[in-house]
Amino acid sequence: MKGLFEKTHVSGYIFVLPAIITLMLLVTYPLLYGMYISFFNTNLLNQWDFVGLGHYSEIFGNLEFIKRIIVTLKFTVVTVGGHFVIGLGLAILLNRKLPGQTLFRAILILPWLLPEVVVGLLWKWLLNPMYGLMNYYLFKVHLISAPVSWLSDVSVAFWAVVAVCIWKGFPMLMLMVLAGLQTISEDLYEVAKIDGCTGMQSFRYITLPGLLPVLLVSLILDTVWWFKHFTVVWLLTQGGPANETNIVSIDIYKSAFEYFEFGKVMRQWRLSSCWFVL
Repeated sequence: MKGLFEKTHVSGYIFVLPAIITLMLLVTYPLLYGMYISFFNTNLLNQWDFVGLGHYSEIFGNLEFIKRIIVTLKFTVVTVGGHFVIGLGLAILLNRKLPGQTLFRAILILPWLLPEVVVGLLWKWLLNPMYGLMNYYLFKVHLISAPVSWLSDVSVAFWAVVAVCIWKGFPMLMLMVLAGLQTISEDLYEVAKIDGCTGMQSFRYITLPGLLPVLLVSLILDTVWWFKHFTVVWLLTQGGPANETNIVSIDIYKSAFEYFEFGKVMRQWRLSSCWFVL
């Protein structure tokens, strides 16, 4: 205990104190305050009706919320899966010595660099059923005979939104995997080639094990980001049509800023976080 108060230890605590205070203000306090709000039926102004665990007991019997959780999980799994398939494939391709490699890298990273608001508005214009370029070019090649309402048709809206989100997010996975590929020694591939390994065997026994740490970190980061995603989905469909794209983040936004049910908002946020962890 004596060493705890030595000068060197005190100096260390002083250096980390600003970071601790920042975390307390930006993370811990909002978390605790949100937990407090969830026990009230409140609009944060003049209504503070204590309901205890009423919001929590109510939501477990709310089939609509369960459906939104399922839509969110489906959206996250498909989007992250698309990122991994496209990102991994392009990273392996760009890791080879091909002409124009630098140019293609610069082009493929553009979707990730564009702000999400720009991406949402751009694709909303492209997918417009009346004057969008998507329908125009599909007409030109005779793939459709009537305009497709990409964002208002129940059968295609979810997949249209997922396709846009995959286009937006795959460059991040591509860059991380590409960086991981460049840390794998070429000598390993040379030895494998001498031993008679095929390309698939080299990929299975050298590339995948070497990429495993990068893939794991990428999976965690990408899943967290797209599970709580809001901007692109809101700009494209606002949760419609018929709640087909009504993911949890959009439902929380509507509860807070359209219905002013802040107690339910914090309840939904906490329970959706638990679902994500599970």
